[in-house]
Amino acid sequence: MPVINRELADFLRRARSQQDPQRAGLPTDNRVRRVPGLRREEVALLAGVSTDYYARLEQGRRIVPSPAVIDALVRALDLGPAGRAHLVDLIGMPPSAKGQTRPAPSRTRPGLRQLVASLDAVPVLVLGRRSEVLIANRMARALFTDFERRPARERNYARWIFEDPDVRTLFVDWEQQARAAVESLRLELGTDPDDRSTHELITALRSTSPEFERWWDEHRVYQRTYGTKRLRHPVVGDLSVDYETLTLPGDRDTTVFIYSTEPNSPSQRALDLLASWSLTAVPG
Repeated sequence: MPVINRELADFLRRARSQQDPQRAGLPTDNRVRRVPGLRREEVALLAGVSTDYYARLEQGRRIVPSPAVIDALVRALDLGPAGRAHLVDLIGMPPSAKGQTRPAPSRTRPGLRQLVASLDAVPVLVLGRRSEVLIANRMARALFTDFERRPARERNYARWIFEDPDVRTLFVDWEQQARAAVESLRLELGTDPDDRSTHELITALRSTSPEFERWWDEHRVYQRTYGTKRLRHPVVGDLSVDYETLTLPGDRDTTVFIYSTEPNSPSQRALDLLASWSLTAVPG
């Protein structure tokens, strides 16, 4: 019996259903669309492949498209860089290996901890696999939460977003931030589909959060590289922080998030006030 790549099948099917036929530039016809999005033959037409070839790919058959076909599918389904990376991961992933050993826990080098501690004027978070919070400096603990005081199981950015009720009032744009956390986990799972710890986290969040379950089933992916977070902080009020991410060479599982504010802005003044408050209110 052939091995079916169910994750690939689900991703392509959902990506197809989320496309707008008019935006894709397809000619109008008089056929009634019973389901939203593009038809299989329309994706095949846009990608320049046969309908049978695309149908077998969407069924999860063991097909390895050429780079040119992958690029054509990315354009046809409007996947973007993160979607392309996820598609490549899913196409190249081996058959599921039941009982695969659990990956070693994430570790951080002493030098990285020293570097983050030295960046004391701005919030810095270091995330590992499945959004584990590996390092949070003084300002990050003051801005978000004191991850180091949480039980080890709860030192996870995605768990914090969905399981801590205070986060919904902390983030003005909670839904946007929460969806990004879901879609980042989706992207990571494509790189290591048999990671038991990731599956355990997903199962736990699906059981506790209807929003997580709904967004997870949409099978969208997102790679956090830069962006803005809008907060309503209980101590200093409203502020917006911009973030940039750094991935360490040779360690794709560790990402450094550095937050900053626009110079001479109300947000910068709020962050400066938070820095003064945190010297006495948050343990260093």
